[in-house]
Amino acid sequence: MKIGIITHHSINNFGAFLQAWALQEKLKALFPDDEIYMVNYRIPKQDIINIGGFFRFYPGAETPRSWLHKISQPRIFAKTRKQYLHMTKRVGNAAEINALGMDCLVIGSDEVWNYLDPKSFSLVKYSAGLNSKRIISYAPSTGKASGEDAPQNVRAAMKGFTALSARDKGAQTLCANALGVTPPLVCDPTFLSKTPVVDNEKIKALTTKPYVLFYYCNGIPHALKKKIVDNARAKGLEVLGAGEYDKLYSQMSVKLNPFEWVELFRRAQYVYTGTFHGVVFSILNRKDFRVFASIDSRVRKIGALLQQFGIADRSLTEATACKTDDPIDYDAVYRYVNKLREESSAYLVRAIKGERA
Repeated sequence: MKIGIITHHSINNFGAFLQAWALQEKLKALFPDDEIYMVNYRIPKQDIINIGGFFRFYPGAETPRSWLHKISQPRIFAKTRKQYLHMTKRVGNAAEINALGMDCLVIGSDEVWNYLDPKSFSLVKYSAGLNSKRIISYAPSTGKASGEDAPQNVRAAMKGFTALSARDKGAQTLCANALGVTPPLVCDPTFLSKTPVVDNEKIKALTTKPYVLFYYCNGIPHALKKKIVDNARAKGLEVLGAGEYDKLYSQMSVKLNPFEWVELFRRAQYVYTGTFHGVVFSILNRKDFRVFASIDSRVRKIGALLQQFGIADRSLTEATACKTDDPIDYDAVYRYVNKLREESSAYLVRAIKGERA
């Protein structure tokens, strides 16, 4: 059987790559005798806007040297995709995907159902025009979209699915409104496949001393960030960015492949983040963390994840900025995570085989 994955694999983002890789690896483990492919479905507008973002220069935080490191990141992502993803030839529409001859298509994870994002919108991600015998969703997210206001063409396109699952409430609501079915919640693919440990010279040099880690707390006030940095240094800790740079940081840790990026989470003392996968990889590595999220889609996704996993409010505020003595009860969290992992894997097996629950 030929199984193809349609997701946002080509986005130059650590979480986007890792969720695609993790789903691929899980399917390889579940179906060792079958052929697993990453369908290289690309939307030119999405690629152009994504790459263009790396060329912005932020004079208040970046230096010319850090900017030169940053603009090399798309090449690192391209090299990593080529090495680790089993990609098909590039395709641009449903007919070209059908010509690949996939017996089953798995659509998701990530914001593949965010119909409010004009740069990534495509009815193909809702199964329109696809003719594989089985078409299933795995952990799609609607991002900032509620799922209640989906346009009619999106609702009509979803009739091609043979099995449904969701990563968040928005995706569940979309399915309920479009198809009259509320699918089960499954875990993000990154919970299904363990990333390899990295211990190369780059990582050794960056992690010689204990450190706290920042990952994209977009919009955080400078004074608040400096307060955290000063407090960390007073405790003898360095401050690093996970694939990002700020003049406040101790070292430049920008040119990373996705597995090196994970390693910075694995070795960190504490994490400050504003993204969904920043929270996910903090949880996967049992790290205490604080969240400063200022983008609507991230606020929605992170809030839903923390509520689902039974994790109390981890908001980064003036009052909590230096409060690092309230650890997360990861034993309780992982009782739920391990159950969800089992249910999610079982869903994939049933859905791909065409079995009913």
